[in-house]
Amino acid sequence: MKGIFAVYKPKGPTSHNIVDAIRKMTGERRVGHAGTLDPLASGVLVVGVGREATRRLALEVKKEKEYLAAIKLGEFSSTDDEEGEKTNVAISLISPPDESAVQQCLIQFVGEVEQMPPTYSALKIKGTPAYKLARAGKKVELAPRRVQIKEVNLIEYKWPLLKIRVVCGPGVYIRSLARDIGQALNTGGYLADLVRTRVGDYNIEDAVHFNNLKNQ
Repeated sequence: MKGIFAVYKPKGPTSHNIVDAIRKMTGERRVGHAGTLDPLASGVLVVGVGREATRRLALEVKKEKEYLAAIKLGEFSSTDDEEGEKTNVAISLISPPDESAVQQCLIQFVGEVEQMPPTYSALKIKGTPAYKLARAGKKVELAPRRVQIKEVNLIEYKWPLLKIRVVCGPGVYIRSLARDIGQALNTGGYLADLVRTRVGDYNIEDAVHFNNLKNQ
């Protein structure tokens, strides 16, 4: 069982958990993945097994990705997702945005944009992941990054839940996008659910479910 293939990662395990499990299943030490999915996210995780496959993963990391995201408006989260401590926005003082306002807001996030990574991220500061510093109560200072977002399409909107489809280049944090959309709408917002449906040519329909992989 060597090569590159797509695994459907369910909610719960980390991407590292998936890699470790495949390493144990195959007996192959060289196993890697082409882009982390947070534990609360599900969907396509591109995995490489074997020396040649793991070398080729560097190309897969750079490929276009597609997501379905649900954003909860009306609150901010300390982690920019469902896991963090929530802060309510005084929405009673303003009216929830209508669908037209939401559509107009989404347009501004298409193109090459500057994005601030989440404080609770795996990006390293002097060798230490940012999330470890944040959990220890230490100050986290991350620099904004230029990323490319090719499409942001409105799928469904019923206050306070907003569902969007995102097509983007590498390095985009959908948690940051959710937070920034909430800020732009003056309502607050965080990522409530995320499914990665595609990485390059690897689609969710063709991915092997991790639970089925364990039973093989």
